[in-house]
Amino acid sequence: MPLEAGDGMYNMLTEIPKMTFKKMEVATKVEGNPIMQDEKKGKARLYHGPIFWNYGCLPQTWEDPTVKGDADVGGAFGDDDPVDVVEIGKSSLEMGSFTPVKVLGCLSMIDDGELDWKVIAINGADEFASKINDVDDIEEFYPGTVSGIREWFRWYKTPDDKPVNGFGHGEKALNAAKTKEVIEETHGFYKNLMAGKTEAGKLWLGK
Repeated sequence: MPLEAGDGMYNMLTEIPKMTFKKMEVATKVEGNPIMQDEKKGKARLYHGPIFWNYGCLPQTWEDPTVKGDADVGGAFGDDDPVDVVEIGKSSLEMGSFTPVKVLGCLSMIDDGELDWKVIAINGADEFASKINDVDDIEEFYPGTVSGIREWFRWYKTPDDKPVNGFGHGEKALNAAKTKEVIEETHGFYKNLMAGKTEAGKLWLGK
């Protein structure tokens, strides 16, 4: 599936529909990359409360675990996964579906020392999509959303006795332009991976 959907939008693959509990994700190490329920110690993982937004990832992106981030993210390395997307529109998106989304901003989450970008986007078909063009526009139409995303991802692992997650960039959400730079960079990492130009890529391709 291509990364870009045309008209400045991107394709989002939905892994977890809004208001559900199952921790579903693309299994990057399984042939065909199916969406599967994540497991912990052999048990299927559930969130301790529903996620309030549609959650998924951008195809053809990869957060390279061998690339060290800058000082704004504390020098954290990538988490070896596609870039995550939090879609804030009103409609629930079907698991496994692709949806053209407008990118609005992102949070640089630090999860267990790894950089785990959370792109904030809106379904291109949402009733307010034409009026929300950047992260600072969200509050007028969906108040509390950006802070809600930040706090949900800060705390969601604590019931499992894990520490709270941190955020780079002073915990501020980057704007749409900066987010598109992040997407372009991770798309480049993906292309290098597929071409066997990284150590991980060489291992995957048997080189």
